[in-house]
Amino acid sequence: MAWIFSLPSLITKHKKITPFEIHTCLNLKFIKHFCFSSVQHPHELDHCIKSNSFYESLIDNSTHITHLYQIHDKLIVSGLQHNRFLITKLVNGCSNIGHIFYARKLFDEFPDPDLFMWNAIIRSYSRNNMYMDVIEMYRWMRLVGLHPDKFTFPCVLKACSELLDFGLSCLVHAHIIVYGFGSHVFVQNGLVVLYAKCGCIDMARVVFDRLYDRTIVSWTAIISGYAQNGEALEALRLFNQMRNTDVKPDWISLVSIMKAYTDVDDLEQGKCLHGCVIKTGLEDEPDLLISLTAFYAKCGLVTVARSFFDQMKTPNNVMMWNAMISGYAKNGHAEEAVDLFRSMISRNIQPDSITVRSAILASAQVGSLKLAQWMDDFVRKSKYRGDIFVITTLIDMYAKCGSVESARGVFDRASVKDVVMWSAMIMGYGLHGQAWEAIYLYHAMKQEGVCPNDVTFIGLLTACSHSGLVKQGWELFHCMRDFGIKSRNEHYSCVVDLLGRAGYLDQAFVFILKMPIEPGVSVWGALLSACKISRSVTLGEYAAQKLFSLDPYNTGHYVQLSNLYASSRMWDRVAYVRVLMKEKGLIKYLGYSVIEINGKLHTFHAGDMSHPRAKEIFDELQRQERRLKEVGFVPHTESVLHDLNYEEKEENLCIHSERIAVAYGLITTAPGTTLRITKNLRACVNCHSAIKLISKLVEREIIVRDANRFHHFKDGLCSCGDYW
Repeated sequence: MAWIFSLPSLITKHKKITPFEIHTCLNLKFIKHFCFSSVQHPHELDHCIKSNSFYESLIDNSTHITHLYQIHDKLIVSGLQHNRFLITKLVNGCSNIGHIFYARKLFDEFPDPDLFMWNAIIRSYSRNNMYMDVIEMYRWMRLVGLHPDKFTFPCVLKACSELLDFGLSCLVHAHIIVYGFGSHVFVQNGLVVLYAKCGCIDMARVVFDRLYDRTIVSWTAIISGYAQNGEALEALRLFNQMRNTDVKPDWISLVSIMKAYTDVDDLEQGKCLHGCVIKTGLEDEPDLLISLTAFYAKCGLVTVARSFFDQMKTPNNVMMWNAMISGYAKNGHAEEAVDLFRSMISRNIQPDSITVRSAILASAQVGSLKLAQWMDDFVRKSKYRGDIFVITTLIDMYAKCGSVESARGVFDRASVKDVVMWSAMIMGYGLHGQAWEAIYLYHAMKQEGVCPNDVTFIGLLTACSHSGLVKQGWELFHCMRDFGIKSRNEHYSCVVDLLGRAGYLDQAFVFILKMPIEPGVSVWGALLSACKISRSVTLGEYAAQKLFSLDPYNTGHYVQLSNLYASSRMWDRVAYVRVLMKEKGLIKYLGYSVIEINGKLHTFHAGDMSHPRAKEIFDELQRQERRLKEVGFVPHTESVLHDLNYEEKEENLCIHSERIAVAYGLITTAPGTTLRITKNLRACVNCHSAIKLISKLVEREIIVRDANRFHHFKDGLCSCGDYW
């Protein structure tokens, strides 16, 4: 109990009481007893109880609202209820522990609050994210005739920035000038942040340029503003300008710069900045760890990104999970993204809308319908079941997992549909070659008063090109002008594809020559693909040369040209293209097919003998070949390597990855079960014809998703109508 006897000296020296002592002192009976037992004369008691420093210490060390209730009661008893300083301290104390309503009660009961008390209640609302109340109190303060000061405006500016109220922001800016704070750096920094958050980065720059004394806060505000508004290059330029001054970057500015390097995919400069982070000893700063994770994930180095993710001892920050999950999803590691999402929810870490959308995107890439249904169930049970962005992503996921019917089900149950959702459903129909359904939905969309956008027409044109609806597609292309939509390369490539697939190669070429913008890779690629279908070598070579000049290291262009030559039996030129690819260090993508059986994915390559049931699979392949021959099927051998004899060509065709996947599906599922297969490359003509006939022989629906579209094989027919 020795500490009790030392307390009076602490009080008289105006020192603060420790938190341990406060719990005892807050008992008013103890305070009275303590003061009586530790003073020599009665007048010292009155001085002790009424000391501002004494109550200030009590308020500052209060950790519960009951403490403040007791202090307030004692102030009333002591006649100090009108002490501006102590009541202002009480208001701040209530704010610190989150009891804003009691703070407001204290404020309202005070007869004539001064500027300090007004600032205290405004700051209290700001700390508790009650920004409308901040603005209301600011307006009321001015109505009673009080002028705001340099401590008022930062809270008001923060409220404006959080409310994204540009008109109010301009009004407050005018007040700042009128009241003489136009050059106050702290207030001006708030203005920079405000305008940047409202998307008015040019106005933020004007304020910044007028600052004479630029602190690290000033630089960070403008750099972050440019980074957040999608102007990464200007953010980086300003960062370099800052480094030429005496201002040293802090972790907040480094986070913004790392975001800028992430946006521009500058791996080398980002690595240099990472080195700067290490040199400054900030590598363990949580926000920088998140930025580094996002940076390396965006640049494709997901292993490095995962190392930063694993450094977090308690990775409860949802932004960290978002960076890693989206990084996996966007860099071809879909299964890892899904696994990480499952791990996240198993730890009871609540995902946000971005997390859920990234997980849905990954599920679409996996292509598993069972996984897609699991994601759909998760969304239905979550608070994001009405999130329009999440629902739109679900529609896209189902379409890419082969069930356009499920995609339509999600679309129909949505109570609110914006143009993005309508476009996603139209794109889904286009992916599955259901052009008329896409067109009907387009007309329904217009009847609902929703104006189509550029993506809507990409979906429509894609659907028409995959279904041979040349007239309808041509009309839709010209309808874009009615909605004020400017055609992009994607639209032009769809029209070239539409004309080229229908055999109108000359018209497609003239269409390209008349384009008002420079034809891009997608346009010439569509022409080359059409030339392969029509075996137009001369025009195909011209398109290929354009592609080689625009995108010289894209393997797909060389493979397309090689296939064109092979379809025309120009084997010497096929060999030339192979030599050209070898000289450039290009390797043809290895084809593979994936089939989902009971929720599990099985991957096969051409001639794959690695599966545990390989013998059964190849027995089934031979059985299929016999049945195909019995019904008169003739293999399409024209595109197979010319140095094989006819029997070898037939054998080479029947062991393509999609044929192996079909065989495995037939021996592992019950009769009548729909088989769902995904192939990373375009399906070959022979496999397309064979699977079409197999679907009739085995009385099953076989759905194949290749690099271009979906093929629904049933009863000997394909949904593409042999037009792909």
